[in-house]
Amino acid sequence: MKPLLVATDVDGTLLDDDENVSPRTRSVVRAVVDAGAQFVLATGRPPRWVPPIVDQLGFAPMAVCANGAVIYDPSTDRIISARTLSADALGQLAEIATRVVPGAGLAVERVGSSAHDAATPQFVSSPGYEHAWLNPDNTEVSMEDLLSAPAVKLLIRKAGARSADMAAVLARHIGIEGDITYSTNNGLIEIVPLGVSKATGIEELARPLGIEPADVVTFGDMPNDVPMLGWAGLGVAMGNAHPDAVAAADEVTATNAEDGVARVLERWWL
Repeated sequence: MKPLLVATDVDGTLLDDDENVSPRTRSVVRAVVDAGAQFVLATGRPPRWVPPIVDQLGFAPMAVCANGAVIYDPSTDRIISARTLSADALGQLAEIATRVVPGAGLAVERVGSSAHDAATPQFVSSPGYEHAWLNPDNTEVSMEDLLSAPAVKLLIRKAGARSADMAAVLARHIGIEGDITYSTNNGLIEIVPLGVSKATGIEELARPLGIEPADVVTFGDMPNDVPMLGWAGLGVAMGNAHPDAVAAADEVTATNAEDGVARVLERWWL
């Protein structure tokens, strides 16, 4: 039977290596939507980094952002819901991170009512924070300011380190404060509220529609995709996926550069 909901990671999954949605992928995704199935973006990206994907797709699907902490509707530019780490939790996490990962920089993602809510500084970092991506848009503030308000995500960054090694060290010290994950092995750890994941975000969208996990197919490539790959009726890892994602998936498709998402969806929507 055709899935009722398709949810896909963005970077390394839906996008090719040039950060484009290929014509083949765009075509089958439109076929999914035209046939009445739900299509959801499930990404570690904040809402403000979703519009370029929407522009390439040619329509505005619902988006699970910040690894499940935020539900965003790009068609109305509205934050539907947000799960946050409290200022107290951020303070505890910051103390642990700076102690067990010496030299790490910290940053937080916050959300307001829209993707570019000018009233809410969205990506703020500690002084000297080195961005893991090529498009830095952080504002440096004091550590006191950084930890003064709730955030949907805490980022721990150490240039030259491996994310997997950082996660292993942090896991020995972090328990109820939050959940550890990462979407790149480039020395960047992301901590979201305890129990929050892409799976919980997708479920938040699926439940009101009466869609069960068995009727969902998910695509992903990194450890932050593991929960949704295991939760869905069909979890598909990309050919370029991290071993943890492969282990959690039901099958492996081609790489993101080889239209791996499209190859699976074309089974039902040609």
